[in-house]
Amino acid sequence: MACASLIEGALLFSPRDSLIYSTRSKHSSTLRSFCRGRRQLSAVVRAETMASEKLGIKIQRNPPESTLAELGVRKWPKWGCPPSKFPWTYTARETCYLLEGKVKVYPDGSNDYVEIGAGDLVVFPKEMKCTWDVSETVDKHYNFE
Repeated sequence: MACASLIEGALLFSPRDSLIYSTRSKHSSTLRSFCRGRRQLSAVVRAETMASEKLGIKIQRNPPESTLAELGVRKWPKWGCPPSKFPWTYTARETCYLLEGKVKVYPDGSNDYVEIGAGDLVVFPKEMKCTWDVSETVDKHYNFE
């Protein structure tokens, strides 16, 4: 028997254990240890929701529900499309939350792309020109500013 530690929003496992407990918060600051038997696994880890930016596109993967609620995402309009490829120009800054789907976004003038998918909160800058290559049907909430 062994122990596992829980950091809010993250899970830690000991080599012999299965899932012990799960919780999620906007930012993690709590560490809990769960022991079974003599061994104990613990760590000092800070787990936060990480955001990244690539080619001018900001992505927050799997943001906590509290962030989505703060933004009012579930009240935003929805849009979807089947697998397809098309050019797009953002005339305003768009923030969207993908409920399902997978897309490669190719900003004009770049040979590189940004891949986004279900669970991603994404911000596209105003005046960005790009090509959307949708490989899995998209369903998203969106908001233009």
